[in-house]
Amino acid sequence: MLLTGTYPTVGEVSRRLLAAVPSVVTARAGTTPDPLVTMLADEIERDVPGQEAVLDRLLDLLLVRVLREWLDRPAAPAWYRAHGDPVAGQALRLLQDRPEHPWTVAGLASATGVSRAALARRFTDAVGEPPMTYLATWRLALAADLLRQHPDATLTAIARQVGYRSPFTLSTAFKREYGRSPQHYRLREPA
Repeated sequence: MLLTGTYPTVGEVSRRLLAAVPSVVTARAGTTPDPLVTMLADEIERDVPGQEAVLDRLLDLLLVRVLREWLDRPAAPAWYRAHGDPVAGQALRLLQDRPEHPWTVAGLASATGVSRAALARRFTDAVGEPPMTYLATWRLALAADLLRQHPDATLTAIARQVGYRSPFTLSTAFKREYGRSPQHYRLREPA
């Protein structure tokens, strides 16, 4: 049996992962959780209300399992492997979970229980870029996705949600990163 699934949209937050993963990832029988594959096969054969929702969730679960398996290989990107580092991993989780927080290297170091120099060195070695560079990229990716997912949200609200003090600072950083204003990005206008 061959099961395939596609995801039609790509967000900026997922771009880092998608850049690391080959265009085709396969999972051989026996390497993926058999209950998920069995549930998918059973659901595909049914024609009942809610089938599409169930299939979507099962495919999501299967995708996560296959990606985890692929990412556990030695060729996994540094930022993924960094999650296993007690210092860099904790810092990554803090930055990803609380992007709106006014993080500094000193504040992040304090939150992870190490010195600023130790945090900067461990994070950069593990992730491949300094913590504040990672945070800026993460915040802008979140903002890009929010612009398209919530077309009625104000730039001020999005700026606050992703950790920028004003829509002007977000707009300046966004244009530097994406080559167009947040408004043009939201409307899918070319740069």
